Amino acid sequence: MKQLPTIAEMKAACREVTRRGKTLGFVPTMGALHDGHLSLVRASKSCCDVTAVSIFVNPLQFGPTEDLAKYPRSLERDATMLEQLGVDLLFIPSADEMYPAGARTYVTVEGLSDKLDGASRPGHFRGVATAVAKLFEIVRPDSAFFGQKDAAQVAVLRKLVNDLNLDVELVVCPIVREKNGLAMSSRNAYLTSEQRQQALVLHRSIMRVQAAANTGNHDAARLVEAGKQVIAEEPGVRLDYFAIVHPDTLDPVTDTSHGALVAVAAYVGATRLIDNLLLPAASR
Repeated sequence: MKQLPTIAEMKAACREVTRRGKTLGFVPTMGALHDGHLSLVRASKSCCDVTAVSIFVNPLQFGPTEDLAKYPRSLERDATMLEQLGVDLLFIPSADEMYPAGARTYVTVEGLSDKLDGASRPGHFRGVATAVAKLFEIVRPDSAFFGQKDAAQVAVLRKLVNDLNLDVELVVCPIVREKNGLAMSSRNAYLTSEQRQQALVLHRSIMRVQAAANTGNHDAARLVEAGKQVIAEEPGVRLDYFAIVHPDTLDPVTDTSHGALVAVAAYVGATRLIDNLLLPAASR
């Protein structure tokens, strides 16, 4: 596995892959890897000749009161895991490499970037879109792999790719969960053992909605209320949002019978966690 710290080196390595007629899969990450990330790597390896991964803790997507300084970093461990999986290229740029002095260009996906997580974290999706647009230009992958856990991010990036006519296929892979249902996240490392138990309420809340929808309840307002009631049963958890929206526009829906995204974000102690599920369209 080649570890490449500069844009020039990564571009050269990726262009060589393309020149040889090989397909290139790409998994962008912020490191602190877990089985969710590794599932994306395996998905890439299953359908692409060459797999590239980036590890870049993107400062643009953190707000001034968020956890950039303490975000978990474990590059040596991460690199070992990726090498064992057979990753070919690992891009590990610094913030100065990605955003040199004088850089003033940002990418904003209007109409999506201020919804769900974007409403709670102003500027977050501008940071995500800017970094991903730069990474796509550096790597120029055939396919890029993202997790369904970051459903709002997926919607933003789909719009980015479509609006800018980027020649990359976005592949969205299922949420990977611990045995107890907790969605895997790098931020789970912040949780105490007690908080890990409290965090399970996020999964319970969306499962309550799914169970209600399965019985024929498609009234989004009632389903949202049912999910919020579950969150309220756990006093150690503070709800950020509970929403049922269209998975592409992130606009609220009133009727889930045509399919919908159920999304929740909540604070467990000081740690903000997210989870979601896709409700399929009701059979006719």
